[in-house]
Order: sequence, then C-alpha cells, then structure tokens
Amino acid sequence: MRKTIYLTILLLGTIFTTNSFADTLLIDSAYQKPEMQRPKKGISKEAVERKFGAPEKKIRAVGDPPISSWVYPEFTVYFEYNHVLHSVLAR
Repeated sequence: MRKTIYLTILLLGTIFTTNSFADTLLIDSAYQKPEMQRPKKGISKEAVERKFGAPEKKIRAVGDPPISSWVYPEFTVYFEYNHVLHSVLAR
C-alpha cells in the first residue's frame, strides 16, 4: 500500500515538472520591419504600380482563380485577378 502511494506521488511530481520545460518558438514575422510600406489587400495593380513603381519581375497568373505576382526588391505582391491578395517582405 505504501509503495503504491509513494509511486503515485512520484509519478504526479514527474508529470508536473515536465510542463516547465516548454520550448519557445520564434516566428520570423516578429522580426519584420513594421514601418515597411507594402501594398494593402484589395488595391488594384494600377494603384500598386503608381505608388511603388514598376516591379523588377512580373510572374504570370496560374490556377483558378488566377494568381499572379510582382517582385520588388523589398517585397513580393500576390494578385488575384487584378487586386492585391497579399504582400510578403523579401528575406
């Protein structure tokens, strides 16, 4: 009986101590420059080109709906049809 109680207490102590050894996961986006100007979701290709100039590279649309992208030195812009879907900072 004493062994059972002793083993139960030992097991519970082991379970509670393992929770204190959690890893910390750092996400790259936490280190992105928040002041970086990028195109906002929903604006047109024409508005992006007016504000940021011509891209270094235009990647043609693929898929359905068609997704295309423009590559700038600081970021890449993804378009669905003719509107910004998302923009991502370059590494």
